[in-house]
Amino acid sequence: MDGIGNTMQKKAAELERMAEVLVTGEQLRLRLHESKVIKDRRHHLRTYPNCFVAKEIVDWLIEHKEASDRDTSIKIMQKLLDQSIIHHVCDEHKEFKDMKLFYRFRKDDGTFPLDSEAKVFMRGQRIYEKLMNTENTLLQTREEEGVTYERTLVASEFIDWLLQEGEMPTREEAERLGRRLLEHGIIQHVSNKHHFVDGGLLYQFRMNFRRRRRLMELLNERFRSIPENHDSPFCLRKQGSEGGNTSFLSVSPTKEIKVVSAVRRSSMSSSCGSSGYYSSSPTLSSSPPVLCNPKSVLKRQVSPEELQTPGGPYIKKTFTIVGDAVGWGFVVRGSKPCHIQAVDPGGPAAAAGMKVCQFVVAVNGMNVLNLDYRTVSSLILTGPRTVVMEVMEEADY
Repeated sequence: MDGIGNTMQKKAAELERMAEVLVTGEQLRLRLHESKVIKDRRHHLRTYPNCFVAKEIVDWLIEHKEASDRDTSIKIMQKLLDQSIIHHVCDEHKEFKDMKLFYRFRKDDGTFPLDSEAKVFMRGQRIYEKLMNTENTLLQTREEEGVTYERTLVASEFIDWLLQEGEMPTREEAERLGRRLLEHGIIQHVSNKHHFVDGGLLYQFRMNFRRRRRLMELLNERFRSIPENHDSPFCLRKQGSEGGNTSFLSVSPTKEIKVVSAVRRSSMSSSCGSSGYYSSSPTLSSSPPVLCNPKSVLKRQVSPEELQTPGGPYIKKTFTIVGDAVGWGFVVRGSKPCHIQAVDPGGPAAAAGMKVCQFVVAVNGMNVLNLDYRTVSSLILTGPRTVVMEVMEEADY
């Protein structure tokens, strides 16, 4: 089979968008539980469990920079209501109203419509999380037809794993599940030439369930046309209004100041234009441009051997960085070893002590001295929200 075909690709894109809404809604639900916005409430001597007040959620979205104003907040919540992610506790209001009305996530009261499509996404998310949270060698860098691909699955090994984990009872059913995951845009053949078949072909997760979604993406009908990328997508944080053009400073060793526009994390996968600056991808016209001077902040590149020379001028530091709603707040660049190219002064990385020009030694205990920044970015993006970074920097004597 040479390709999955235009019809299947179009269907996969539509299903993918549905999945993004489900994942975005679930991330919001967990955040609201964490913030105690969702709780049991009483009205007219009756208790309504696990609900939130519409007016309070509008305030919360603005306070947490998820919306610039009340109208935008209402549109976001209306989108979730239209998609049956939330509903009024008595189902008396089909519109989301900025009032003291109780709404609830359907997942919290068992009324979420579990159609066949939603079940596939939930199954895909569970399998993805299980793969990421357990020690296994399934996801590896491999070659197919002379091209190297990162974090790939061999179809036959994936089926073996599904059987071992009790996800499916037979190879035939496991293969059918793989085909369903592909048709729903959750996995894909590395070059998109083949459907899922039990054999030696390579596949990748196309959907990153752990990417922290901005709720504003729900209002952008084209947001699923933006591809997942691994350049360094966990770098910037919105700090101003949604329509504003905020910035952070990247300080080079010569104290020269470079201004970088703060945009969505996924927009950092941009190419260097003829002007010598990173320009935003054509699919991101609604985002502010990235005005990042691509010149490295390093005075000179060093080798892994030089960094690890006993008695050398470099010292090791370890940071534990907890990502916020948008990301971790830094940019990695370079290769063998990677280095910190930029740090958001108001972000989690800066708060932990990370600085530009530090060399990345390990991510969550895995040595990355001989990896490039794309691989390191992928490790962080697909890992847990809390990342432990070991870096080396030149000592001040």
